[in-house]
Amino acid sequence: MASSRSRRIGRPPVTVNGMTVPERLVEAALELFAAKGFESTSVQDVVDAAGVTKGAMYHYFASKDDLLAEIYARVLRMQLSQLESFVASRAPITERIAAAAADVVVTTIENLPSTTLFFRSLHQLNPEHELQVRAERRRYHDMFREMVIEGQRSGELRSDIDADLVVDYYFGAVHHLPTWWRPERGPAPEVVGEKFSRMLLDALRATD
Repeated sequence: MASSRSRRIGRPPVTVNGMTVPERLVEAALELFAAKGFESTSVQDVVDAAGVTKGAMYHYFASKDDLLAEIYARVLRMQLSQLESFVASRAPITERIAAAAADVVVTTIENLPSTTLFFRSLHQLNPEHELQVRAERRRYHDMFREMVIEGQRSGELRSDIDADLVVDYYFGAVHHLPTWWRPERGPAPEVVGEKFSRMLLDALRATD
């Protein structure tokens, strides 16, 4: 997520092929960081690939580090928004957990270049950005954990497994997805999400 210092207020971004200048910069940075590595990619490389000037880039991002942070942040923002909708739903708690568990798998796979780069390059963020990203990830995990606790309190989920352990176990598996999932090997993201979600709920459901 770009810091407040990196955001500029000005005219609405001009779109090219349906993408704004910031979007083109982030997409170009994602491709280059994945191919060449963060340290080996220069600002000039990014602006050349995006088809903009350095001035245009610095209008929206203060540094190359801001671009790396934004690659992570846009996926996290989307996943948090989705999770918030599941938390706010009036559906039974097990249905909400199942939907959230499947969604994080699907969105991770659908944004595989970003999530792969996330786990490979998180340590290269500056301390401020790293703290921001980790805080957003923690907020996501905390919201998911609260749903598990709600299910345990209602008696629908077994209470002999600590909710923190559930979160660590499940998201450990989700974070491992970039190491093995490939589009040519499949299965489809929705299938993986449904199976992951079912395995989680089968393990957590309270038995009579």
